[in-house]
Amino acid sequence: MCDTKEISGFRSILELITYFDTEEKCNEYLAFQRWGDNPVCPHCENQKVYILKGKNKRYKCASCRKQFSVRVGTIFEDSKIELKKWFTAIWLVTSHKKGISSLQLHRDINVTQKSAWFMLQRIRYALSYDFTDSLDGEVEADETYVGGKNKNRHANKKVEGSQGRSAKDKTPVVGMVQRGGLLTASTVDNVKSETLTREVVKNVKESATLYTDEWLGYNGLKRIYDHSIVKHNQGQYVNGRIHTNTIEGFWSLLKRGIFGIYHFTSKKHLQKYVDEFVFRYNTRQISDSFRFQFYLSNCQGKLSYQNLIKV
Repeated sequence: MCDTKEISGFRSILELITYFDTEEKCNEYLAFQRWGDNPVCPHCENQKVYILKGKNKRYKCASCRKQFSVRVGTIFEDSKIELKKWFTAIWLVTSHKKGISSLQLHRDINVTQKSAWFMLQRIRYALSYDFTDSLDGEVEADETYVGGKNKNRHANKKVEGSQGRSAKDKTPVVGMVQRGGLLTASTVDNVKSETLTREVVKNVKESATLYTDEWLGYNGLKRIYDHSIVKHNQGQYVNGRIHTNTIEGFWSLLKRGIFGIYHFTSKKHLQKYVDEFVFRYNTRQISDSFRFQFYLSNCQGKLSYQNLIKV
């Protein structure tokens, strides 16, 4: 059995790679993070499971009689890439504040760029945790657009009528953060009042004090929350406790990561990248080693390549 106390003390990726030097260690550690000392069948969730003899550790369910490995039901299922390479990739993704590109990852762990891209998308797929049990206290809400500015494009790539709050060539993202607490962010189709109200009500308790800018889409929230605004169009960015600087700081991290590391994200996959940055923000106060452990204990969910690329 892997020594979880030793693993929680890892201070660098070098220590991680040195410890997980065999596939057997990786399998044992993943099994412990998923099930503890009692394996559970991923097919029927039965807790009576037999451990089969053999070099590659496998299990058999006493109820449905199906055999399975520790990878079944996780992002590692059907992958021929060694777990120690997966573990290295997870450490890099969760510890690098702006993420890592598939081109960089394929060089770092010696896989093809296509495999590295698929690995990163699988890793992001398991990052979509629901951290928020309804935000409360002082909560900031704001929206942003991801996709670049029309004025910065070459003449033959400009999109007519895409200035300002247009979603023709950009994707709106709405976010809410509890000051000193957790954050949530989601891509949306538009920033109309109906959409923004639905997103805020879904994530913020009625007892919260809500701060936004003066965008008209937030007007309906005054009937539900103690709602105050900061008037950006008048050059006002802080008015006592009223500001949206916390959520805007997160938008800066998100955009610097996308523009500086990934360069481009499609509308189809943008939510996965948003989830990646939300995960790192919400786990910012724990160490890299505990963040790594937390991820592996919640990495359930199989994502096939066909499902990933289909429109």
